[in-house]
Amino acid sequence: MTTMTAPRPAIASRLHAPTLTTLPDAVAENLRIVRAATPVPIMAVVKADGYGHGAVVVATAAVAAGAEWLGVTQVAEGVALRDAGLAVPILSWLNPAGIDAEAAAEHRIDIAVGSAEELRQLSAETSGPVRVHLHLDTGMARGGSPLDEWPELFRLARAGRGRIEVVGVMGHLPRADEGDPGANAAAVLRMRQGRDAVLRAGLGPVLVHLAATSGALTDPATHFGMVRIGAGLVGIDPSETTPLIGASRWTAPVVHGALAPAGTAVGYAGTHVSRAETHLAVVGVGYADGIPRELAPGAGVEIGGVRYPIVGRVSMDQIVVDTGAALFPRGTIATVFGPDGGAVPSVQEWARWAGTIPHTIVTGIGARVRRSAA
Repeated sequence: MTTMTAPRPAIASRLHAPTLTTLPDAVAENLRIVRAATPVPIMAVVKADGYGHGAVVVATAAVAAGAEWLGVTQVAEGVALRDAGLAVPILSWLNPAGIDAEAAAEHRIDIAVGSAEELRQLSAETSGPVRVHLHLDTGMARGGSPLDEWPELFRLARAGRGRIEVVGVMGHLPRADEGDPGANAAAVLRMRQGRDAVLRAGLGPVLVHLAATSGALTDPATHFGMVRIGAGLVGIDPSETTPLIGASRWTAPVVHGALAPAGTAVGYAGTHVSRAETHLAVVGVGYADGIPRELAPGAGVEIGGVRYPIVGRVSMDQIVVDTGAALFPRGTIATVFGPDGGAVPSVQEWARWAGTIPHTIVTGIGARVRRSAA
């Protein structure tokens, strides 16, 4: 007789897993702040998985708060939003994997086209109709049809009627982060020229959109028929003119604690040496999880209501924190960043410590960090 052995039950970890918690209420409040700055419709841009916060979570919160459009950079991202039940218009631009024209038509996803070559290819590959926004270069030289190509772009758009339908015209502000209307006056003028040229070509009426978060908050001349809000949804104003609310909180456990005597070298290469006896707490996140490896002095995390400094080099899987007289047991929760203020660092502080912008902090959080929504 064969004896059957019951499978052993899995033993759950006793530690709080490193977790990024998205805060939909903060997304909604940020959208309301933008709404107060402009009367035109708002496109909630949820590219890069909602700036690292979860595209569906951010999109759902933004639409519930009144966003009329959604923006993505690939058709597949738009299809995922449709599958989640979101019914507002969606625009996909950039499309680095190419354009699935049939999926765009089936799922009612508009496509931005930034060159005559791209429009020619799209028109040839679809039986349509696919809704198209003509992307014009308004001064960034980072995509968009240049001025001398416009006549050919418009000719192809007319020739493709039935397979494509031009419904919008878009551009980008090259210096929006400066929060200075004068810095983008040339881009506004070029956008007006583009709008007028499209109408003269018999392709109107069209929805015109140029501004992202900074322009929406600082320069009404950039608003045209719609503004596109991406970073602003998660609490980042690149112009640093308007207080927004951080839309996530990153927490991680203390995985080890110890008393270190004076003269203790910490981490790889011993770049930090303790000056006096102190306690060290090892927190279970590192550069593989999105902690920037190069940090300025002063970088820290919150534990128990106090901000403590990170010491030594950031490792792939962990950081070391000098907690002074306090010894924190394994499993104690550290807050890497959040919107709480006080001892809790903000995303903006992390960006300054790393010599970068807040966008890279939130979009760089690794796949090992669990995602949740409050």
